[in-house]
Amino acid sequence: METKMKKSFLKFIPLIFFSISLNAQLSKKFEPIDIFDIEYVSSPEISPQGDKILFLRNFKDIMTDKNLSNLWVVNFDGSDMRPITTGNHNASSPKWSNSGKMFTYKSNEDGKSQLYLYNLENNSTQKLTNMQSSIGNVEWSTDDKYLLFNSFVEKVDGKMIKMPKKPKGADWNSPPIEIDDMVYRYDGGGYRRPGNNQIFILPIEGGTARQVSMLDKNPSSAVWLDSDNVLFSANLNENSDFEPNNSDIHLLNIKSGESKQLTTRSGPDRSPIVSPDGSKIAYLGYDDKFLGYQQNSLYIMDTNGGNVKLISDGFDRNISNINWMRDGKGLYFQYDTEGMTKIASISLSGKVKDIVDELGGLSLGRPYSGGSYSVSSSGRYAFTYGNVYNPADLSVGYNGSKNRLTDLNKDLFDYKKLGKVEEVWYESSYDGKKIQGWLVYPPEFDSSKKYPLILEIHGGPFTNYGFRFSAEVQLFASKGYFVLYTNPRGSTSYGKDFANLIHHNYPSQDYDDLISGVDHVADRNYIDENNLFVTGGSGGGVLTSWVIGKTDKFKAAVVAKPVINWYSFVLYADNISFFYKYWFPGMPWDNLEEYMKRSPISYVGNVTTPTMLLTGEDDYRTPIAESEQFYAGLKLNKVESMLVRIPGASHGIAARPSNLIAKVNAITAWFDKYKK
Repeated sequence: METKMKKSFLKFIPLIFFSISLNAQLSKKFEPIDIFDIEYVSSPEISPQGDKILFLRNFKDIMTDKNLSNLWVVNFDGSDMRPITTGNHNASSPKWSNSGKMFTYKSNEDGKSQLYLYNLENNSTQKLTNMQSSIGNVEWSTDDKYLLFNSFVEKVDGKMIKMPKKPKGADWNSPPIEIDDMVYRYDGGGYRRPGNNQIFILPIEGGTARQVSMLDKNPSSAVWLDSDNVLFSANLNENSDFEPNNSDIHLLNIKSGESKQLTTRSGPDRSPIVSPDGSKIAYLGYDDKFLGYQQNSLYIMDTNGGNVKLISDGFDRNISNINWMRDGKGLYFQYDTEGMTKIASISLSGKVKDIVDELGGLSLGRPYSGGSYSVSSSGRYAFTYGNVYNPADLSVGYNGSKNRLTDLNKDLFDYKKLGKVEEVWYESSYDGKKIQGWLVYPPEFDSSKKYPLILEIHGGPFTNYGFRFSAEVQLFASKGYFVLYTNPRGSTSYGKDFANLIHHNYPSQDYDDLISGVDHVADRNYIDENNLFVTGGSGGGVLTSWVIGKTDKFKAAVVAKPVINWYSFVLYADNISFFYKYWFPGMPWDNLEEYMKRSPISYVGNVTTPTMLLTGEDDYRTPIAESEQFYAGLKLNKVESMLVRIPGASHGIAARPSNLIAKVNAITAWFDKYKK
């Protein structure tokens, strides 16, 4: 009798859960919990022949609060789409062999991420590595017999601090940790272990990976020049701690272990790729002028380092992700312009031609630039297609065409209504410069009503927002707010001069650009000028705290992961050797006035706006002590304020889905509290 009752009860449980789920889905509003249902495509890799595409399908697991991914493959025409990996794991970094008959990928299905080989001819999978450290970018040799990659090798040094032998059974503290490197911790990675990345080769039959470098600095991903030599970029200078941007391209003979430096200028040279005929090397770099923002240019040189030629002269945008054309007469690349990411081509004479736009959709939280593409020898390409209404999907094309192959969020957005996004341009009150922005409407917009407005400020500061999907912005809109996000001076995608208007001058007139944007849209009769709010993270947190020190027009503010005191920041952020050299004219103790006049803490006495501070407890980029300083100042001045700490979170708060939800809910709860 008891067994029958249990069976009957178990049959009834799924019906209850199905009913609850169905009722929950009746809401047409985009809700914070819907974050767990969003999927997106990344790492599209088209085969050399252009007939198949590998891609990652990224998803979230609500039970473990993790971002996960599986590897899929599809034909160029969209047919035969199928998974290569399944389950709650992370696959990454697919890479085709030159023949197109095999590919490698990484997966953590056995716990630690390892390298796997998939053979399409017999649909077999082979585990290739059992490395103790993470594996970097993988490159196939031209004959498809060997793989090239980087991996960390720990350095075992004798300790300076000697401890006496403890008595048997004694419970002592762990021994002291000795640090003598200038850069000793990384945001998201924690405190640095002694050692460096090294270059390895591995036969595709598997076995033991062979270390072929003995470098005392970290190289970038290596690429094959020929069967005996590889190229890599690294800053091997003795003074590298004080010249963090001075990397060069090196040639390493994998048989002898000897290396040769191919580039010599002061500035970064990186991302080398070899022409199809093996005679030229294309690479990215620039002459270091110690500016806050400096753009990559595209160069080519002979394989011995001679005959260097700048081929992108006059192209005033940052170049990335370069790939040779099959005939060696030009290259493909991607770049951002006016908040849009594009694929373009460039001839060896410097002629640029746009191919396709709307790359993006990889930054789910906010509408940052991003996206990636790959191109086949035939000129077919695959890319992450994204815009303001959808995260990245897979799209393919040829000679400017665009054919979308996936629509991963159709099941969600068919019944969840998103806010309309309108592009806006306006003039800065400071000097009349044209500023670009986007205004997001509440999904149930009614022009006869008045709505509150949120100004959302991007970080960086040298980055850009654009025509891209943003879960955070859409969630703000779903709560009945208009949201304005803009690209004030300092933003990228408008050329180096526009970005460097804030060189040694940040924050400054970017404040005027932001306020001019608010004034521009607040003139509309459906926006309530008495209900204005402001928020931003990282560099946007800097500007949010700066804004409320300059004006009281906002009803409330949320300052996320900010820099409040530049003096303290440059001494304990995770890139000590960089900020004082490129963002300031020198050391803080030699330039006290310069540091403090640009620090929001200097203006905390002016603040009357109710303010929330929100930062991850494990943030090493803008450490939480920055937020705590501002919070203390607000409390001492009796300003309504709150400090929100996100446990276990680094600078990328949204690394776990629930943290993204917590951030959005904290911001909207604070604003709702002060909304009239």
